[in-house]
Amino acid sequence: QVQLVESGGGLVQAGDSLRLSCAASGSSFSTYTMGWFRQGPAKEREFVAAIRWSGGRTYYADSVKGRFTISRDNAKKTVYLQMNSMKPEDTAVYYCAAVRYSVTISRDEYDYWGQGTQVTVSS
Repeated sequence: QVQLVESGGGLVQAGDSLRLSCAASGSSFSTYTMGWFRQGPAKEREFVAAIRWSGGRTYYADSVKGRFTISRDNAKKTVYLQMNSMKPEDTAVYYCAAVRYSVTISRDEYDYWGQGTQVTVSS
């Protein structure tokens, strides 16, 4: 089992950058594919990015491709989301999620979730 805690959210202006962190506790962090999802006002939770448990291959939603970068540090049991050139439509609560061994961008297949961190982008 793994517990996830996100941090790094805040209020930024359009065009700014922000880095989110997700710290995991528990064992075998390197066996989990880690994902970032977000839920904007009156919207469903949507996939943002994921990084594979083995090999580190990354996956991105089209809306963030080229602007966001997901990375992980297995020694620190932490996954990051670097967000650049931010837009008002990036405003959402951002959630970190984990699924063991599987590789997926489907939110329904992730087993563990953090509590979320608010990101607000002003125009």
